[in-house]
Amino acid sequence: MFHRIRRRAAEPSEAQRRFFELSARLQDQVPPGIGGPPAEPERSEPATAVDDFLPPELRVPSHDQLDGRMMPWSQPLVLDGELVTCTECGAYRDWLILSTHGEIWLRCRAGHQQQETRLDTAWYNRSAGPADATHATFEDCLRHLGH
Repeated sequence: MFHRIRRRAAEPSEAQRRFFELSARLQDQVPPGIGGPPAEPERSEPATAVDDFLPPELRVPSHDQLDGRMMPWSQPLVLDGELVTCTECGAYRDWLILSTHGEIWLRCRAGHQQQETRLDTAWYNRSAGPADATHATFEDCLRHLGH
């Protein structure tokens, strides 16, 4: 058995012989620089550092720099097949949805707030669009959103 394996290794097959012949003929047709050592890069003056950050007026604070986020929700909110209504006045549309410290709160037009435990921050992130403004106080944000 070992004798047969050694004999095969010593004698190249017909396909191997054709491959070696073809590669020998094509050796002169390889363009210069292919297969050789890579060329050394040219030494040039170091480029000046470019500040690629947005200008301060276009930067937005990260989530950990905000106390919370809010978005308007004008249509009725249906959770688990149930229409959500304000526990104090019965309003069922025109909500402000607040996301703060991992909790979701609903605020009706009359100013009543209630925590909504069936919603989470992941739902808020999927449903909220991009922020159009940041505000220093909660009241400023309410004014901005028309509440």
